[in-house]
Amino acid sequence: MTENPDTRPKTPPPTGALRSHIRWFLAGVALLWSLAALILVAARWIEPPTTMVHMERRWQAWIHHRPYHERYEFVPLGRISPDFQHAVIAAEDARFYEHHGFDWQAMEVAAENDLEGGRTHGGSTLTQQLVKNLFFGTSRSILRKGAEFTLVPVAELVLRKRRILELYLNVVEWGPGVYGAESACRYYYRTSARNIDREQSARLAAILPLPLKRRPDHMNHYSELILERMRQMGW
Repeated sequence: MTENPDTRPKTPPPTGALRSHIRWFLAGVALLWSLAALILVAARWIEPPTTMVHMERRWQAWIHHRPYHERYEFVPLGRISPDFQHAVIAAEDARFYEHHGFDWQAMEVAAENDLEGGRTHGGSTLTQQLVKNLFFGTSRSILRKGAEFTLVPVAELVLRKRRILELYLNVVEWGPGVYGAESACRYYYRTSARNIDREQSARLAAILPLPLKRRPDHMNHYSELILERMRQMGW
């Protein structure tokens, strides 16, 4: 007896639903990116009340039931010692005034140092670090790097160098619950960012790569390297 062939209609693959999900996902990404770009535009005139790093630290303290006291005071760039500004640039982004958001040469050197195990700081520019602080926290992922890569040119275009430096110095993490130049100076040296001296500036700049693990009074060698770099740069 011959069996009848299966004449039931086959269910088509759910390509329509998949395309719909992809469209919604891309629309959400575009919306978030546009919001971040608008925040960067607003940051040209408005001081950020908080950053993703600030929120991440508060969340971590809450999760682990640790006490948390945040020190964050925004001050104009004119109230931050030029020595302090120069020390941070020398330590973190020596070509700050020459590049347009990315320092490919520093990235190459950082990659080589990684392979040799002699890394002292990464190849990220101050602009990259500012974008990361504002929007992405301390997480590391390809997606985060991709989003950062598209927002850095926006920051360079709308903020310009002086405002980027002012924002960075005011929001960057300098210790447990310590954010910004003014809070760092008062926390470690009981003085203001305007009155911080050259050596103290170099020591504070030296802890920026690992602010939760380093302390200024332990940064003898690295702070000397920063001071030498400042002299080489004419500061």
